[in-house]
Amino acid sequence: MLQLPDLRVFNSTQLVLTTATCLGILVGVISRAYLPKSESGLPLPPSPLTRRLRGHFIPPRNPFLTVAGWIDEHGPLITIRSGTKRIVIIGRHDTVVDIMEKQGASLADRPRLVAAGEILNGGLSVILTPSGNMWRRMRRALHTHLQPKSAEEYQPLHMSHAKNMVINILEDPVNFQNHAATYAATTITKVAYGKTTPSSANDPEARLVRENFQLLRKTLRPGAYLVDIIPWLKYLPWYAQELKCGFERNKQLNTDQLNRVKRQIQSNVDVGPSFVKYMLENIQVHGLTETEMAFLAGSFYAAGFDTTTLAICTVLMAAACFPDEQAKVQAELDAVVGRDRVPTFADEQSLPRLHAFISEALRWRPLVPSGMAHRTTNDVVWAVYQKNYCIPAGTTVIGHHWSISRDPDIFPEPHAFRPERWTNDQGCLRDDLKFFVFGFGRRVCPGQHVANRSVFINSLLILWAFRLTLDATKPLDDMAYMRGEDQPSFIEFKARVPETELRRMMQNDPL
Repeated sequence: MLQLPDLRVFNSTQLVLTTATCLGILVGVISRAYLPKSESGLPLPPSPLTRRLRGHFIPPRNPFLTVAGWIDEHGPLITIRSGTKRIVIIGRHDTVVDIMEKQGASLADRPRLVAAGEILNGGLSVILTPSGNMWRRMRRALHTHLQPKSAEEYQPLHMSHAKNMVINILEDPVNFQNHAATYAATTITKVAYGKTTPSSANDPEARLVRENFQLLRKTLRPGAYLVDIIPWLKYLPWYAQELKCGFERNKQLNTDQLNRVKRQIQSNVDVGPSFVKYMLENIQVHGLTETEMAFLAGSFYAAGFDTTTLAICTVLMAAACFPDEQAKVQAELDAVVGRDRVPTFADEQSLPRLHAFISEALRWRPLVPSGMAHRTTNDVVWAVYQKNYCIPAGTTVIGHHWSISRDPDIFPEPHAFRPERWTNDQGCLRDDLKFFVFGFGRRVCPGQHVANRSVFINSLLILWAFRLTLDATKPLDDMAYMRGEDQPSFIEFKARVPETELRRMMQNDPL
């Protein structure tokens, strides 16, 4: 007897195949309908293959390594997809200069960041705010207070707290990461709010800032929150509660800090200059509301606190990991400074090897390896090998710090730690080599001058005072700082000056 096929099986199989086909067509239609297009007809940069509905998969741990692999395979400029959004990632030095520096006016905007920008920060973070009137007012206020000349005025403050860090390491070397955070908290609190009472990394305010910044790092990772693909999810009361609670905590902290300075001004209490005092006394100049001022100061504090802490720890980690290079820096310090006095900012121009060491440490393990997202407001055309690519207006663009720092054409032997790459044949610092620690174009960090002084003076005093070595009994994850993580203490500090003398010099040496 003729056997007829089981129609139930046939129909189920057909249904599955039909559904899969429809989904594939739907993704293609959505992509063509909503992804930015160029009117020029030029192609987008090449893209790694993916069949995932939500786009390219980037693992949460060390995501920059995955992207670096794509850059190595497909070229200096690639396109990836997150949902219906295309993201162009730049991973080579000259390419990022051509696009994000020379065409910076077309890349000053930020993409819409629903999770990080709107939910967690209420649209009030200068770091994430789209270009526009409010962003320009915020940037103007920051630049006025943090320009190089103004930043120099804080050098005695940096010096005083860097000395305290040396003493803290002398007394408690195991917690050097906390000491770096304490330095950053105390210094940035003074610059931002004029607070003169000593701060600690364990203060409730500092802990809250670090927790919020860690949440921000997580939220900025592509694909971390579905709301960045489906924005209306933010209106659901139960969705992303941790982000909504983070915003309320942040708002309360920022408002309390501003109100404290405001009360001091009203009471004629002289606490010296600060960024918040400057803004409150120049409201008409910058046209910011008190809430906007509170969040602007909070963003400055949070970003400065986090990056300064991690930058100092990165330099110290590099010194312990590469003892031969550390020894070269200390030989320079002994020749220029000696061991009978404390080095100061006045020695800065005479220490090219120390500057080179710091630059190489921050290239070797960049602070923001995956970079920050920009958005094109015009079509951007880039030519390579007699072929033109177009980044359409409205596209998210990221300068990928990890890949840029590994550009073999600019940094030969990129995975090697070679401070000499930053100096010329005469031993002077090169002025033709740059790594973009503080970002690109018109979005470069306005606090870079204050941050540079912090990292320099701490590196100077600690490497002058101590010889750093790795503790062979402790684990070391040399990429932890790039993820914004602390790790178990792994550095041993041995004083290069008798401890009693070192303590006396740090306590009594004039600023």
